[in-house]
Amino acid sequence: MHSGDRTAILGVTGFVGRGLPALLAAQGLSVTGVSRAGTGAMPGIARWQSPAALDFSGHRAVINLAGESVAQRWGAPARRRLHASRVGLTEAVVEAIRRLPAAARPAVLVNASAVGYYGDGGESFLTESAAPGSGYLADLCRAWEAAAVEAEALGVRVVRLRLGVVLGRGGLAFERLRRVFRCGLGGRLGSGRQWMAWIHLDDVRAALVHAVVSASLQGAVNGTAPSPERNAEFTRMLAAALHRPALLPVPACALKLALGGFGAALMDSQRAVPEALVEDGFHFKFPDLDGALADLVAPSGR
Repeated sequence: MHSGDRTAILGVTGFVGRGLPALLAAQGLSVTGVSRAGTGAMPGIARWQSPAALDFSGHRAVINLAGESVAQRWGAPARRRLHASRVGLTEAVVEAIRRLPAAARPAVLVNASAVGYYGDGGESFLTESAAPGSGYLADLCRAWEAAAVEAEALGVRVVRLRLGVVLGRGGLAFERLRRVFRCGLGGRLGSGRQWMAWIHLDDVRAALVHAVVSASLQGAVNGTAPSPERNAEFTRMLAAALHRPALLPVPACALKLALGGFGAALMDSQRAVPEALVEDGFHFKFPDLDGALADLVAPSGR
């Protein structure tokens, strides 16, 4: 490795990040939490650092999960915040790596991205080699990834993890869906024919650890389960898992009216499959939606 046994995590107090330190500690890696709010005790975190003073000396890896939620209207102020929290922060991460002597630089940067990179992919299977799509989210993801790729010229292995909808207890997507469906108000979005790329929270965290320890994984990586589902099938299976009906479809025009550009993006079809992870030997705990939902609605689920 290039330097020490530490891993720095930006966004460690977020939904995905907060379960990572303990998993990395089990791999013998000490964790530095990078957060404006982070202080005190969190399982697996050995030290804290401010994002205003990034210092990755002595770190084997950097994981960047930071970024403001896209689940909002995309007016000009929101777009500025989204760009700063993704592209701007990633540029700062790469600059902090650049300041270090070559021998002291981290071996790997694992940088979050999203399947929004592909835009509306229709019926096509979207492997990591698929072209970028069009639209605001695709443009944002492309700029986000371009900022991370700059670290490759510094001798750093870069993994760009394109996340699908992360399903986990306490997560925005799953909890909102569960509340709506438990009230009997759930249903497909628009026609329901669009493909949804999803992944269980446990598999996201395991994939992030895999990206740190596997020296052969590099470049674009779809952080999605192997079995994407059409939106109509997804909602049917969720309703069944919750023992509720799925009777009330949400018209596409209503989503666009309520949520603007984000509502329109919910109609995009993304049949993304994790070719890179599978070829690198990663094994999914929840490859199928039935199993993932059964875990999430069980009393013992997290």
